[in-house]
Parts: sequence; structure tokens; C-alpha cells
Amino acid sequence: MRPPNTDTCPRCGVIFAKVRQRSDQAPAQSEEAVYAPAAVAGGPAASGVVAARCAFLALLAFYSLRILSHSIASNYVGETFLHLVNLPFHEAGHVLFSPLGRFLQVAGGTIMQLLVPVVVAISFYMRRDFYAAAVGIWWLGESMADVAPYADDARAGQLPLLGGVTGSEVEDYHDWEVMLGKLGLLTWDHGIGTFFFAAGGVVMAAAIIWGTMVSLRQHSAERG
Repeated sequence: MRPPNTDTCPRCGVIFAKVRQRSDQAPAQSEEAVYAPAAVAGGPAASGVVAARCAFLALLAFYSLRILSHSIASNYVGETFLHLVNLPFHEAGHVLFSPLGRFLQVAGGTIMQLLVPVVVAISFYMRRDFYAAAVGIWWLGESMADVAPYADDARAGQLPLLGGVTGSEVEDYHDWEVMLGKLGLLTWDHGIGTFFFAAGGVVMAAAIIWGTMVSLRQHSAERG
């Protein structure tokens, strides 16, 4: 406790006026520094890092346009590299949800495929790495678009499935045929597929815009 009417602690010798002066001189963080990840906020980021991030966003934008420029029925998205990334999470969902009954076991594939990107995005957001969070959200949009051909194919059963068979060849095997059939929504397959495709496009676009804003803020913080 500071003795009254004194500027120096008699026990430890601390000069209160100097402590107060240093506290008053502590600089406030700028909005850019708060918004940027720790690597940027702690010091100027290399221009090459910001440029590389913008270039990666441009690549994601090109990839998104390639996906959205093809029809759902073409299953173009299902033939891309990221489909092979999504597939293990989809199949793991069937296993993890299997104790919860047949319907949730079937639905678990799609649930897990969409849940993993959400968890990734939230994890990075909580760490204040907003650029990585934007990339995670983009992955969610891509995964939604990846679901679209599967949902759209519920009645036709022509989409090649795991194991090299189609839904029309093996009974009770096509996830969306099973789910929509149990819900009495089988005739809605095209509409549901279109929803996933369109929503995925919106999410991908929003993520790219946000990631660009984050990169520009980081560039501003670097120059400021």
C-alpha cells in the first residue's frame, strides 16, 4: 500500500511517479494490430507473406468458379482433389454416428463432412487467426457444394459410390435415397441438391471476401 503524501515506497524504494509515467506512455494497439494474427501484430509482416496469402485466395476463387461453372449433375466437384479430402471425414461420420440408429448413421456422413470445416474455422477464429478461419469457412462452402451431387442423385441412383456401385444397383446404400425416403422428401432431391450447391457458392464467396479484407488489414498494419 502506498503511504500518503509520498512518491517513494519506504520498503522497496519504488518511485510511484515513474511507474505512473510509464503506464501513461503505454501505446494502445491499433485496430489493424488487434485484427491481425499474432505474427503480424507483434511486428511488421513480410510483404511476401501478404502477397502469398492474396495469391492463395485468388487460387481459391478460381477453384470456386471452376466448381460453380459446372452443373450439379456433372459431379465435377466430386472428381476434384478436395473430394478425396472430404471423403474420409464423410465415411468416419457413418462410423461415429452408428450407435445412434440407422437414420443418424446414414446422415452422419454428411454431418461430419460439414462439421469438420466448421470446427477448423472456429478453432482458428478463437485463436484470432482470421485469415485461416476464412480459409476454413471456404472449405465449408466447398464441402457443401460437394454434397450437392449426392443429394441431387437420390432418385436417379446413377452416381458412382464407394465400392464402384451405384444407388440403383444396391438397395439401401445411397445415403440421400435412404434419408429423403425416410423423411418422405425423395421428390425434393433436386431442390435440396440445388440448395447445397448455391449455399456452398455463397459461403465460398463470402469466405474469399473476408480473407481478402483480413489480408488488406494486415498489409495496412505492416505499412503503418
